[in-house]
Amino acid sequence: MIFIKNAAQLDRMRAAGQLLYEIMQKLREVIRPGETTAAIDAYAEELIRRAGAVPSFLDYRGYPASICASVDDEVVHGIPSVRQVLRSGSILSVDCGLVLDGWQADSAFTMGIGIISPELERLIRVTEQCFFEGARQAVSGNRISDIGHAVQTLAESQGYGVVRDLTGHGIGRNMHEDPSVPNFGEPGRGARLRAGMTLAIEPMISLGSWQVKEMDDGWTIKTLDGSSCAHYEHTIAVREDGPPEVLTLPGYTWA
Repeated sequence: MIFIKNAAQLDRMRAAGQLLYEIMQKLREVIRPGETTAAIDAYAEELIRRAGAVPSFLDYRGYPASICASVDDEVVHGIPSVRQVLRSGSILSVDCGLVLDGWQADSAFTMGIGIISPELERLIRVTEQCFFEGARQAVSGNRISDIGHAVQTLAESQGYGVVRDLTGHGIGRNMHEDPSVPNFGEPGRGARLRAGMTLAIEPMISLGSWQVKEMDDGWTIKTLDGSSCAHYEHTIAVREDGPPEVLTLPGYTWA
């Protein structure tokens, strides 16, 4: 079932999104060579709880941390560890969610550790562009698949692989709600978008193949060919007119 949020509910999600944005900005500041992903996770949980919110990911289906920290060829769901020491030249994807007053927000970014190659800088930049190309299609009257088609078209035009086994999702009181939001596919298919729908759109784009594999920990997903992968996500709200409001990027205006 797809839940349509009213104005009061969107206000609650807007507040959750604002808080998550502020926390993600603070996490960016501590990501550096020599830091461990466990330390970043602990800092994220501290920030979330200090603000009166609850980490969405911690204990979700048994997940043991408040963020997902995925390095290089790890696509998503990398488990933070004291053994995972960040090194210059790598990239790190941080995915984080929180619950504030009963409403969810979900966001992710990828950034370089120290000095990274132009190839990786371009991958991160294009992945972010894929989000905005896809989210621009989240217009009342369009179909869900219009989002993924836009993501796929841009990514593949740049020679990248679009991960297909993992998708975005509806979000609201629950972290994962209907509908699923794939990052690929033909346009004009799936549920029709309506004002008040809230979605987490999250392109996962690799330097190589779109195929992935799950690791023995039961969580971490890596690219099958070992190529680096970037991830970028925001929670959005479909509006009556024009492109969506990006709830986890407050103040963003569409060109």
